[in-house]
Amino acid sequence: MTASNSTLPRLLVFGEALTDFVRDSDAADAANHVDHWRSVAGGACWNVARVAATLDLPTGFGGAVSDDLFGQDIVARSRSAGLDMRFLQVVARPPLIAMVHQAHPPQYFFLGEGTADLAFDSTLLPQGWQDACEIAHFGCISLVRQPLGQRLFEIAQTLKARGARISYDPNYRNLMGPDYPAFFERMLQLSDIVKISDEDLLQIYPGQSAEISLARVRDLAPQAMLLYTRGSAGMTLFTQDNTLDQDAFKVTVADTVGAGDASIGGFIASLLSTPDAPLQAHLRFAAATAAAVCTRTGAHAPSHADVAALLDSAAV
Repeated sequence: MTASNSTLPRLLVFGEALTDFVRDSDAADAANHVDHWRSVAGGACWNVARVAATLDLPTGFGGAVSDDLFGQDIVARSRSAGLDMRFLQVVARPPLIAMVHQAHPPQYFFLGEGTADLAFDSTLLPQGWQDACEIAHFGCISLVRQPLGQRLFEIAQTLKARGARISYDPNYRNLMGPDYPAFFERMLQLSDIVKISDEDLLQIYPGQSAEISLARVRDLAPQAMLLYTRGSAGMTLFTQDNTLDQDAFKVTVADTVGAGDASIGGFIASLLSTPDAPLQAHLRFAAATAAAVCTRTGAHAPSHADVAALLDSAAV
């Protein structure tokens, strides 16, 4: 259910929601030189927010979408997930589009000049939102699309100063140029929770081994919980005092779209919903959430019951 007017969400996710146009190569009509495309609502930050909301955590997505059919689809899916609709803004601008012309390995480009995501205005958020926020999540292309990126960085700084925990997932994309590693390191120093994949590390620190790159990340953010994901090889949680490993859950994989977003969404939802649980339990919940997403095509947002069933079946 959507949060009531008297209750503000404990988790806020700021960033982009967009529409993926995915080229279906298997459906291409080669004889007539016709490609077939399908549109899918997505965006890394929106995926994180939607997953947390379907896991029953009061969540707001702070972002702006277009007022056309693509934005309307995102609005409808946000409402269905239970996101607090006071944080999603609809503006009269074109949609942000990702053209995914090859799925394996992913090849894509963005259509995004003057688009809706850039118009997000934090002054329009409901009164008291900063005081209610316990964790704020940031990441992906929203932080490098200006002027939005600078606004979001300032929001992160303000929330940090007010006592909120900052979560960050770089979720590397090809919009991130040669100056990105320096920005990445600024965000690390601000963050209390960092989720990063093995693929992210290779892009941010090319030519470096994972061990060297991870050591640098930990040196820059020694206070942070670092969730390091490696796809089917599982994930590791680094803290100041512990290193915990978690195997990937064995499921029949439909695709892996949104699995990384689900892992951090599940991890945060577990932290806030069961704060007294051991870190290994939060890590296991994150892995189960990611696995549940992989059982469905697209960036699926599983329910708490879906994840609990997977946890229970794995325990047998």
